[in-house]
Amino acid sequence: MIRAIFFDWFNTLTTYHPPREDAYAAACRDLGFEVAPGDLSRGLLLADQFYSGENGRSPLKGRTATEMADLHTRYGQLILQAAGLPSDRGTVLLVMEKMRGRFTDPHFALYADVLPMLRTLKARGLIMGLISNIDRDIRPVCRQLGLDPYLVHVVTSRDVGSEKPRPTIFLAALREAGVRAAEAVYVGDQPDCDVAGARGVGMTPVLIDRYELFPETVDCLRLRSLEELADHV
Repeated sequence: MIRAIFFDWFNTLTTYHPPREDAYAAACRDLGFEVAPGDLSRGLLLADQFYSGENGRSPLKGRTATEMADLHTRYGQLILQAAGLPSDRGTVLLVMEKMRGRFTDPHFALYADVLPMLRTLKARGLIMGLISNIDRDIRPVCRQLGLDPYLVHVVTSRDVGSEKPRPTIFLAALREAGVRAAEAVYVGDQPDCDVAGARGVGMTPVLIDRYELFPETVDCLRLRSLEELADHV
């Protein structure tokens, strides 16, 4: 019997406002590359997957400055390649520099399907919480976005000193909520980080795949929208 549902933060419950796509498109235009913001969405999500996978393979906090520079360059290449733009190292560095000047004060915004889904699950008496690799106190943002009544248990890598997909952060959330792994679902957008991490401690993973990036993922429930979640728990 499922008693609790935990969620990932970015690309699951929230995205950036203003959108990263707008800032990247403007940065590209500054360099003479015309691209629509929507053409950058897939590349950004693929780059996020790469970044998450690298962190799971070897924690980024332990990487050297040279390694991090190479990783950020590869991140930018994935974004530009997916949009059919030049992606040599020099171009990537120029775009990233322009991007830093434009993407200076982003805020988090909820996807439209989040609050209706949380209201439905709360009405069923389910325990809900957040498990995120975000390295900051996210609770004030939860209050601002109206998530406080729903996400009672908030556990971040900042709190526990460990990141997904490692077991420590998942186990800390289970202890705080007072539920067993077999009684809990974890919803996230990354197969390597979220699905593998949750399954590794015995939780039931659910992949939210808003942009059909992972059609090959068939070993867990895969949803296009959180509206579908209530039909499966």
